[in-house]
Amino acid sequence: MSDAPQQPLSPAQVVDEFLRIIMIPDPAGARRFTAPGLRIRFTGGRAMSDPAECSAFNATRYRWVKKRIERTETVAGGTEAETVVYSIGTLHGEWPDGTPFEGNRYVDRYVVSHGLITQMEVWNDSAEWLMVRAGLTRL
Repeated sequence: MSDAPQQPLSPAQVVDEFLRIIMIPDPAGARRFTAPGLRIRFTGGRAMSDPAECSAFNATRYRWVKKRIERTETVAGGTEAETVVYSIGTLHGEWPDGTPFEGNRYVDRYVVSHGLITQMEVWNDSAEWLMVRAGLTRL
């Protein structure tokens, strides 16, 4: 076991680790990566302030859902006080009736300040896919 000090995580690593843990789902564990006063804007413009709210919402929309992260992008010019990070990829899982899905695009935008997430915005195609399943539109 090494006594070497741990290097602080980069903003992108903070986001990736947060997503890994929240997708377990372990919202309490994910909370370690969030700042007090966290502001979340979830799909449909839903305002939230805690990772547990995200997990609770996902439990109503999906039987289960996971992210396949294709890339994590850190916006140039960030500082220790504020760095913007995007996570881009697809969702896969099952709808509440057990029907599997995959390839559902997502983009998440995070603001990381002093190693903690202060803002999180979430967009994905789930609403469109649910409209197709309800026969309201076609893709």
